[in-house]
Amino acid sequence: MFSSVKLSLTSKLISNIKLKLNPMNIIKMNSSSMSPDTMKENKINVNGIDINYIKTGSGSHPVLLLPGALGSSLTDFKPQLQGLDKKNLTIIAWDPPGYGKSIPPSRKFGDDFFYKDAINANDLMKKLGYNNYSLVGWSDGGITGLIIAASNRNSIKKLVVFGANSYILPQEVKIYESIRNINSWSERMKAPMIAMYGEDYFRKTWSLWVDAMINIYKKNNGDICRNLINKITCPTLIVHGNKDVMVDPEHPVYLHNCISNSKLKYFEKGAHNLHLKYHEEFNQLVTNFLLEN
Repeated sequence: MFSSVKLSLTSKLISNIKLKLNPMNIIKMNSSSMSPDTMKENKINVNGIDINYIKTGSGSHPVLLLPGALGSSLTDFKPQLQGLDKKNLTIIAWDPPGYGKSIPPSRKFGDDFFYKDAINANDLMKKLGYNNYSLVGWSDGGITGLIIAASNRNSIKKLVVFGANSYILPQEVKIYESIRNINSWSERMKAPMIAMYGEDYFRKTWSLWVDAMINIYKKNNGDICRNLINKITCPTLIVHGNKDVMVDPEHPVYLHNCISNSKLKYFEKGAHNLHLKYHEEFNQLVTNFLLEN
Protein backbone atom coordinates (compact mmCIF):
# COMPACT_ATOMS: atom_id res chain seq x y z
CA MET A 1 0.00 0.00 0.00
CA PHE A 2 1.18 3.51 -0.83
CA SER A 3 1.98 5.75 2.10
CA SER A 4 0.23 9.09 2.35
CA VAL A 5 3.54 10.79 1.56
CA LYS A 6 3.97 8.81 -1.66
CA LEU A 7 0.36 9.41 -2.62
CA SER A 8 0.90 13.10 -2.09
CA LEU A 9 4.05 13.03 -4.21
CA THR A 10 2.32 11.05 -6.94
CA SER A 11 -0.49 13.60 -6.96
CA LYS A 12 2.05 16.40 -7.36
CA LEU A 13 3.82 14.56 -10.16
CA ILE A 14 0.61 13.93 -12.06
CA SER A 15 -0.32 17.57 -11.57
CA ASN A 16 3.06 18.61 -12.96
CA ILE A 17 2.80 16.36 -15.98
CA LYS A 18 -0.50 18.04 -16.69
CA LEU A 19 1.41 21.30 -16.67
CA LYS A 20 4.17 19.78 -18.79
CA LEU A 21 1.65 18.87 -21.46
CA ASN A 22 -0.50 21.91 -20.71
CA PRO A 23 -3.68 20.10 -21.82
CA MET A 24 -6.16 22.62 -20.45
CA ASN A 25 -5.06 25.09 -23.08
CA ILE A 26 -5.60 22.78 -26.04
CA ILE A 27 -9.33 23.41 -26.37
CA LYS A 28 -8.82 27.16 -26.10
CA MET A 29 -5.91 27.33 -28.53
CA ASN A 30 -7.47 26.38 -31.83
CA SER A 31 -6.75 28.15 -35.10
CA SER A 32 -9.54 30.65 -34.52
CA SER A 33 -7.55 32.10 -31.62
CA MET A 34 -4.81 33.24 -34.01
CA SER A 35 -5.07 36.63 -35.60
CA PRO A 36 -4.06 36.40 -39.29
CA ASP A 37 -2.24 39.71 -38.84
CA THR A 38 0.06 38.36 -36.13
CA MET A 39 0.32 34.57 -36.48
CA LYS A 40 0.52 32.43 -39.58
CA GLU A 41 0.29 28.64 -39.46
CA ASN A 42 1.70 26.58 -42.32
CA LYS A 43 3.19 23.23 -43.23
CA ILE A 44 6.44 22.60 -45.03
CA ASN A 45 8.07 19.35 -46.06
CA VAL A 46 11.31 18.69 -44.21
CA ASN A 47 13.18 15.43 -44.80
CA GLY A 48 10.01 13.85 -46.18
CA ILE A 49 7.81 14.95 -43.25
CA ASP A 50 5.13 17.66 -43.42
CA ILE A 51 6.06 19.84 -40.46
CA ASN A 52 3.45 22.18 -38.97
CA TYR A 53 4.74 25.50 -37.67
CA ILE A 54 3.53 28.93 -36.60
CA LYS A 55 5.35 32.12 -37.50
CA THR A 56 4.88 35.58 -36.04
CA GLY A 57 6.85 38.81 -35.76
CA SER A 58 8.93 40.76 -38.26
CA GLY A 59 12.22 41.31 -36.48
CA SER A 60 15.71 40.61 -37.78
CA HIS A 61 16.46 38.05 -35.05
CA PRO A 62 14.85 34.63 -35.78
CA VAL A 63 13.93 32.41 -32.81
CA LEU A 64 12.73 28.80 -32.85
CA LEU A 65 10.49 27.60 -29.99
CA LEU A 66 10.84 23.88 -29.17
CA PRO A 67 7.95 22.24 -27.25
CA GLY A 68 8.03 19.39 -24.75
CA ALA A 69 6.82 15.78 -24.87
CA LEU A 70 3.54 15.44 -26.80
CA GLY A 71 3.52 19.24 -26.96
CA SER A 72 2.94 21.56 -29.89
CA SER A 73 3.48 25.16 -30.86
CA LEU A 74 0.19 26.42 -29.44
CA THR A 75 -0.24 24.12 -26.45
CA ASP A 76 3.23 24.89 -25.15
CA PHE A 77 4.04 28.39 -26.34
CA LYS A 78 0.94 30.51 -26.89
CA PRO A 79 1.98 33.17 -24.31
CA GLN A 80 5.37 33.43 -26.01
CA LEU A 81 3.90 33.63 -29.51
CA GLN A 82 1.74 36.46 -28.22
CA GLY A 83 4.12 38.15 -25.79
CA LEU A 84 7.70 38.07 -27.08
CA ASP A 85 9.02 41.16 -28.86
CA LYS A 86 7.63 40.89 -32.41
CA LYS A 87 9.28 44.08 -33.63
CA ASN A 88 12.78 42.78 -33.04
CA LEU A 89 12.20 39.02 -33.22
CA THR A 90 10.75 36.68 -35.83
CA ILE A 91 9.29 33.79 -33.84
CA ILE A 92 8.79 30.29 -35.23
CA ALA A 93 7.24 27.48 -33.18
CA TRP A 94 7.15 23.95 -34.56
CA ASP A 95 5.22 20.74 -33.96
CA PRO A 96 7.83 17.94 -33.91
CA PRO A 97 7.08 14.89 -36.09
CA GLY A 98 4.25 12.87 -34.55
CA TYR A 99 3.11 15.73 -32.28
CA GLY A 100 0.43 18.37 -32.69
CA LYS A 101 -0.46 18.82 -36.34
CA SER A 102 2.71 17.19 -37.67
CA ILE A 103 0.82 13.88 -37.96
CA PRO A 104 1.33 11.74 -39.98
CA PRO A 105 3.76 10.23 -39.21
CA SER A 106 3.00 8.66 -35.87
CA ARG A 107 5.57 9.53 -33.26
CA LYS A 108 8.57 7.20 -33.16
CA PHE A 109 10.91 6.91 -30.18
CA GLY A 110 14.14 5.29 -31.27
CA ASP A 111 17.28 5.53 -29.16
CA ASP A 112 18.20 8.69 -31.06
CA PHE A 113 14.84 10.48 -31.17
CA PHE A 114 16.20 13.66 -29.57
CA TYR A 115 18.94 13.77 -32.19
CA LYS A 116 16.47 13.25 -35.04
CA ASP A 117 14.33 16.08 -33.68
CA ALA A 118 17.45 18.25 -33.60
CA ILE A 119 18.23 17.48 -37.25
CA ASN A 120 14.64 18.11 -38.37
CA ALA A 121 14.33 21.35 -36.40
CA ASN A 122 17.59 22.73 -37.76
CA ASP A 123 16.65 21.69 -41.30
CA LEU A 124 13.25 23.35 -40.86
CA MET A 125 14.91 26.66 -40.06
CA LYS A 126 17.27 26.34 -43.01
CA LYS A 127 14.36 25.58 -45.32
CA LEU A 128 12.56 28.67 -44.03
CA GLY A 129 15.66 30.67 -44.91
CA TYR A 130 17.19 31.10 -41.45
CA ASN A 131 20.83 30.02 -41.32
CA ASN A 132 21.52 31.88 -38.08
CA TYR A 133 18.92 31.85 -35.33
CA SER A 134 18.29 31.42 -31.61
CA LEU A 135 16.54 28.63 -29.69
CA VAL A 136 14.06 28.55 -26.81
CA GLY A 137 13.41 25.00 -25.61
CA TRP A 138 11.16 23.62 -22.88
CA SER A 139 11.63 20.18 -21.29
CA ASP A 140 12.20 17.69 -24.15
CA GLY A 141 12.48 20.72 -26.41
CA GLY A 142 15.24 22.03 -24.17
CA ILE A 143 17.14 18.77 -24.69
CA THR A 144 16.65 19.15 -28.44
CA GLY A 145 17.93 22.71 -28.16
CA LEU A 146 21.08 21.60 -26.34
CA ILE A 147 21.84 19.11 -29.12
CA ILE A 148 21.21 21.66 -31.89
CA ALA A 149 23.41 24.26 -30.22
CA ALA A 150 26.25 21.78 -29.65
CA SER A 151 26.07 20.34 -33.17
CA ASN A 152 25.56 23.59 -35.12
CA ARG A 153 27.74 26.11 -33.34
CA ASN A 154 28.08 28.40 -36.35
CA SER A 155 24.31 28.62 -36.80
CA ILE A 156 23.02 29.32 -33.28
CA LYS A 157 23.02 32.87 -31.99
CA LYS A 158 21.68 32.23 -28.47
CA LEU A 159 20.07 29.41 -26.49
CA VAL A 160 17.41 29.44 -23.76
CA VAL A 161 16.52 26.17 -22.01
CA PHE A 162 14.22 25.46 -19.08
CA GLY A 163 12.93 22.27 -17.50
CA ALA A 164 15.71 20.48 -19.39
CA ASN A 165 18.29 17.82 -18.55
CA SER A 166 21.22 16.21 -20.36
CA TYR A 167 20.96 12.91 -18.47
CA ILE A 168 18.44 10.88 -16.45
CA LEU A 169 18.72 10.13 -12.73
CA PRO A 170 17.39 6.96 -11.00
CA GLN A 171 14.73 8.94 -9.14
CA GLU A 172 13.51 10.40 -12.43
CA VAL A 173 12.89 6.91 -13.80
CA LYS A 174 10.50 6.39 -10.89
CA ILE A 175 8.76 9.64 -11.76
CA TYR A 176 8.26 8.54 -15.36
CA GLU A 177 6.79 5.21 -14.29
CA SER A 178 4.45 6.89 -11.79
CA ILE A 179 2.78 8.91 -14.54
CA ARG A 180 2.70 6.27 -17.30
CA ASN A 181 -0.91 5.08 -16.86
CA ILE A 182 -3.29 7.80 -17.98
CA ASN A 183 -6.10 6.01 -16.10
CA SER A 184 -4.62 7.56 -12.97
CA TRP A 185 -5.03 11.01 -14.46
CA SER A 186 -8.16 12.99 -13.72
CA GLU A 187 -10.72 13.51 -16.49
CA ARG A 188 -9.94 17.21 -16.34
CA MET A 189 -6.31 16.43 -17.18
CA LYS A 190 -6.65 13.80 -19.86
CA ALA A 191 -9.86 14.82 -21.70
CA PRO A 192 -8.26 17.69 -23.67
CA MET A 193 -5.31 15.51 -24.68
CA ILE A 194 -7.70 12.83 -25.85
CA ALA A 195 -9.62 15.49 -27.76
CA MET A 196 -6.41 16.50 -29.49
CA TYR A 197 -4.92 13.09 -30.25
CA GLY A 198 -7.67 10.53 -29.66
CA GLU A 199 -7.44 8.21 -26.66
CA ASP A 200 -5.61 5.38 -28.41
CA TYR A 201 -2.88 7.58 -29.87
CA PHE A 202 -2.47 9.57 -26.67
CA ARG A 203 -2.30 6.48 -24.43
CA LYS A 204 0.08 4.62 -26.73
CA THR A 205 2.36 7.57 -27.47
CA TRP A 206 2.64 8.66 -23.86
CA SER A 207 3.54 5.13 -22.77
CA LEU A 208 6.09 4.92 -25.59
CA TRP A 209 7.67 8.14 -24.38
CA VAL A 210 8.04 6.65 -20.88
CA ASP A 211 9.55 3.50 -22.40
CA ALA A 212 11.98 5.58 -24.43
CA MET A 213 13.23 7.56 -21.44
CA ILE A 214 13.67 4.40 -19.35
CA ASN A 215 15.44 2.74 -22.27
CA ILE A 216 17.90 5.65 -22.47
CA TYR A 217 18.53 5.28 -18.76
CA LYS A 218 19.20 1.55 -19.03
CA LYS A 219 21.17 1.45 -22.29
CA ASN A 220 23.13 4.69 -21.99
CA ASN A 221 23.53 4.85 -18.21
CA GLY A 222 21.11 7.76 -18.32
CA ASP A 223 23.14 9.78 -20.82
CA ILE A 224 21.04 11.78 -23.30
CA CYS A 225 23.53 14.39 -24.49
CA ARG A 226 25.81 14.80 -21.49
CA ASN A 227 29.02 14.59 -23.52
CA LEU A 228 27.85 17.20 -26.00
CA ILE A 229 26.96 20.17 -23.87
CA ASN A 230 30.51 21.36 -23.25
CA LYS A 231 30.67 22.01 -27.01
CA ILE A 232 28.01 24.73 -26.73
CA THR A 233 29.65 28.11 -27.29
CA CYS A 234 26.70 30.46 -27.84
CA PRO A 235 25.40 32.64 -25.00
CA THR A 236 23.02 30.43 -23.03
CA LEU A 237 20.30 31.20 -20.50
CA ILE A 238 19.30 28.31 -18.23
CA VAL A 239 16.03 28.79 -16.35
CA HIS A 240 14.72 26.54 -13.59
CA GLY A 241 11.68 26.59 -11.33
CA ASN A 242 12.39 25.82 -7.69
CA LYS A 243 9.10 23.90 -7.50
CA ASP A 244 9.75 21.76 -10.58
CA VAL A 245 9.30 18.14 -9.44
CA MET A 246 9.84 16.73 -12.93
CA VAL A 247 13.48 17.81 -13.28
CA ASP A 248 15.98 17.32 -10.47
CA PRO A 249 17.60 20.58 -9.29
CA GLU A 250 21.08 19.25 -10.04
CA HIS A 251 20.41 19.50 -13.79
CA PRO A 252 20.40 23.30 -14.21
CA VAL A 253 23.54 23.53 -12.07
CA TYR A 254 25.27 20.89 -14.19
CA LEU A 255 24.30 22.67 -17.41
CA HIS A 256 25.54 25.98 -16.02
CA ASN A 257 28.88 24.46 -14.98
CA CYS A 258 29.41 22.76 -18.35
CA ILE A 259 28.33 25.58 -20.68
CA SER A 260 31.02 28.22 -20.37
CA ASN A 261 29.05 31.18 -21.67
CA SER A 262 25.89 30.60 -19.61
CA LYS A 263 23.67 32.28 -17.04
CA LEU A 264 21.40 30.52 -14.53
CA LYS A 265 18.11 32.08 -13.45
CA TYR A 266 15.73 30.60 -10.87
CA PHE A 267 12.00 31.23 -10.56
CA GLU A 268 11.38 30.85 -6.83
CA LYS A 269 7.74 29.81 -7.20
CA GLY A 270 8.03 28.35 -10.67
CA ALA A 271 7.12 24.74 -11.45
CA HIS A 272 7.77 22.86 -14.67
CA ASN A 273 5.45 25.21 -16.55
CA LEU A 274 6.93 28.45 -15.24
CA HIS A 275 6.83 30.07 -18.70
CA LEU A 276 3.04 29.68 -18.74
CA LYS A 277 2.16 30.69 -15.20
CA TYR A 278 4.70 33.52 -15.05
CA HIS A 279 4.68 34.32 -18.74
CA GLU A 280 5.10 38.08 -18.43
CA GLU A 281 8.26 37.81 -16.32
CA PHE A 282 9.55 34.94 -18.45
CA ASN A 283 8.90 36.74 -21.75
CA GLN A 284 10.70 39.84 -20.52
CA LEU A 285 13.65 37.80 -19.28
CA VAL A 286 13.97 35.94 -22.58
CA THR A 287 13.47 39.06 -24.72
CA ASN A 288 16.16 40.95 -22.80
CA PHE A 289 18.57 38.03 -23.09
CA LEU A 290 18.01 37.52 -26.81
CA LEU A 291 18.34 41.19 -27.70
CA GLU A 292 21.22 42.20 -25.42
CA ASN A 293 24.65 42.64 -27.02
